[in-house]
Amino acid sequence: MAGNTFGKLFRVTTAGVSHGPGYLCIVDGCPAGLELSVEDLIPDLQRRKPGQSKLTTQRKEDDAPEIWSGVFEGKTDGTPVGILFRNADQRSGDYSDIADKYRPGHADYTFDAKYGHRDFRGGGRTSARETVSRVAAGAIAKKLLARAGIRVLGYVKQVGEIIADIPDPTAVTLDQVEANPVRCPVPETADRMAKLIDDTRLDRDSIGGIAELVAVGVPPGLGEPVFDKLKADLGKALLSLPAVVGFEYGAGFAVATARGSQNNDVYLPSPIHTATNRHGGMLGGLSSGEPIVCRVAIKPTSSIPRPQVTVTRSGEPTEILVRGRHDPCLLPRFIPMGEAMMALVLVDHWLRNKSARLDPLG
Repeated sequence: MAGNTFGKLFRVTTAGVSHGPGYLCIVDGCPAGLELSVEDLIPDLQRRKPGQSKLTTQRKEDDAPEIWSGVFEGKTDGTPVGILFRNADQRSGDYSDIADKYRPGHADYTFDAKYGHRDFRGGGRTSARETVSRVAAGAIAKKLLARAGIRVLGYVKQVGEIIADIPDPTAVTLDQVEANPVRCPVPETADRMAKLIDDTRLDRDSIGGIAELVAVGVPPGLGEPVFDKLKADLGKALLSLPAVVGFEYGAGFAVATARGSQNNDVYLPSPIHTATNRHGGMLGGLSSGEPIVCRVAIKPTSSIPRPQVTVTRSGEPTEILVRGRHDPCLLPRFIPMGEAMMALVLVDHWLRNKSARLDPLG
């Protein structure tokens, strides 16, 4: 199976399935000399793990990372950083009934079509449990970016039809995001979102929404025209996450009804910057120095505890009831995943930018 590595200079490779022994993450290209320990990975892993509240799946996973290589005497040594996660609290029996049935909204049929067989325990390789590796790698990327004055933060912008009014995305703080289980920085809106998610859960259903991701302190010039534009890599990174069905940055799809005179962000001097940021921090595929602001649409969780019509592997009509423990809304746990992928893109391009001109090379 190809396609399990992401990045050019800062490369992340993941392996594992949700109901196997565990997951392996290899980070290649991390510069030597970065202070790194398990404690650096824990905060974001805790934000990602299940069982945080009644708004998330109740599967209990400690998500305890074990750093097996790449760190010596508390600092990265320039060799690949290997991180292991051992799976726990598995209930593979919950999936025995679907061994011969295709779950609506899942990759069961497409995996069978491609490989001729599939791991029906959970989602196999497509399970969101795989993101534990990405979040760990993203924590390393965030630590490197912090040295360059770059901060990445995400939050829930919308659940169902409830939308949070956030006039200045750059003013949102981590404390505000983590103040409630929904991870929406507007308390009153978060309460309404939480009630909607819980009502949906009680109705044995699920609901989707939108996450907004913001990077501040990004210097101008990151990105590689033509095919490795920063916006293209961010789109690929975020769309590679489970359940993401849409990506936009800046004004996004709203520009479809705007005129150039309305959409252009005019430049101002001392230092050079733009008066507005409808371009979302990227022009020509390169960072402009303004905050990078993008949004992703997350679909409702495909696994819902109510009967659905489907077919068997042989194409016979049948009915399916998906068992197991699943999030009624993916948004709260998605935030650290989205942050991780944004950080991985930025750190990769930050490292690549070091060789873009002679000046930094001396």
